Amino acid sequence: MMKTSNQSSSARCAGNITRAALSVAMLVLLPDSVRADVKLPAIFSDHAVLQRDMPVPVWGWAEPGEEVMVAIAGQMHKTKADDKGKWRVTLEPLSVGAPLKMVVAGNNRLERNDILVGEVWLCSGQSNMEWPVSLSTNADLEIPAANQPRIRLVRVKNPGTQETVDDFQGGWEVCTPDAVKGFSAVGYYFGRELEQQIDVPVGLIDNSWGGSACDAWICRERMEGNPLYEAQLANWDKIAAEYEKDKDPKKAEQLAGNHRPGNLYHGRLEPVLGYAIRGAIWYQGESNAGRAYQYREMFPLMIQSWREDWKQGDFPFYWVQLADFMDEKTEPGDSAWAELREAQTMTQDRLLNTGQAVIIDIGEGSDIHPRNKLEVANRLARWALAKNYGRHIECQSPRYASMEAKDGKVTLKFKDTGGGLRPVDDKNVLGFAVAGEDRKWHSAEAKVTGPDTVELSSKDVPNPVAVRYAWADNPVCNLYNQVGLPVTPFRTDDWPGVTVDAR
Repeated sequence: MMKTSNQSSSARCAGNITRAALSVAMLVLLPDSVRADVKLPAIFSDHAVLQRDMPVPVWGWAEPGEEVMVAIAGQMHKTKADDKGKWRVTLEPLSVGAPLKMVVAGNNRLERNDILVGEVWLCSGQSNMEWPVSLSTNADLEIPAANQPRIRLVRVKNPGTQETVDDFQGGWEVCTPDAVKGFSAVGYYFGRELEQQIDVPVGLIDNSWGGSACDAWICRERMEGNPLYEAQLANWDKIAAEYEKDKDPKKAEQLAGNHRPGNLYHGRLEPVLGYAIRGAIWYQGESNAGRAYQYREMFPLMIQSWREDWKQGDFPFYWVQLADFMDEKTEPGDSAWAELREAQTMTQDRLLNTGQAVIIDIGEGSDIHPRNKLEVANRLARWALAKNYGRHIECQSPRYASMEAKDGKVTLKFKDTGGGLRPVDDKNVLGFAVAGEDRKWHSAEAKVTGPDTVELSSKDVPNPVAVRYAWADNPVCNLYNQVGLPVTPFRTDDWPGVTVDAR
């Protein structure tokens, strides 16, 4: 078949074997009538995975006006490079099968071999997503077993920048023990679970950066004009002006780093923006915990902007809630980390096709990088398997639904209880606090009274008006559903928190 694809501009912020052979042969016979080499971005390398069962954009560069043809799996598509030398075609949906060859030809001819069709997921965020298999729990067992030819890995490691970036150095690798050592542990374990469960190839794109702020993953133009971000943007403008004046190396490092708004949107997202994917997994928030109220708006903005710029609809987006970290405290109180977790949960309620993996039970108090990445990945995989691949399994951690206060006691009702609530490691339910009109918090005695209800009280609060659960940096809490998913931290009050004014 031959199709002519309309050329679409890129927003800045934004198998029949016989037929296949015939397509390749036709490309070989193209006339040598142009003078610039056709090029493909690194994301279209050997060993790539293309997303199954949806249109697949393919793009690159050539001489302005140059005719370009793309052939794969019996399809042939023809287009011309625009006046900036960019070209783009869209493949018809592909099906899982034998490895494919893609041929792209203009003046020259490119081949990309060993291409699989399957499921593609973006793995993004900060250091807990970047954290490699080699440093995770049981690495000495996991790495030798990582000969997984149907799993393919690619990493985007560009520096931060305020300029548009359309490519990166690198390419897809077949998953082997050597290749997996430095790859995202959460990403790899997530992809491996999918490959085993749904029995198709899986491609994983890791573009994470340790310590990165959410701000850096959003195109700056989307933040401008919003009073919520005025102080931040003004501060970065000041740093940039000071650098232009003094050429201070420290400021240069800041300006190219992982906190400046827009830097990672351009440096690490744009080079793969538009590549057909099933969805994204995200593990970030630690660097924004001091501005948790702001994160209520910033995190949804980031997700929405990615979806809009990807031009692939509201693709699935699943994230990891902040783990337990820092010292345990004997008395209930305020917590910036709890407020960030709350902002993450709010995002799940605001946006469609999102999900949250709660890991309040598998952090490490003395290390911001918990090593048990396998369980983190499994909780993310539950979301994908249940929501995208038709598996009838629990994926949602139990959530607070309602409360009733009467005669000094509070009855809480929960949703998504997955067969019922139960305490773990202690017959008593731990982690609840109550407060009266004085807004002073006291630990509460609690017990499970039904599959979706908990009753609690405190001798220090005769007339409770508000409840919090697991509301601390590193809370002592032990309430789960029957499949081992912890209850989502929550509060029933809306009293101003410690980060309410942070910008």
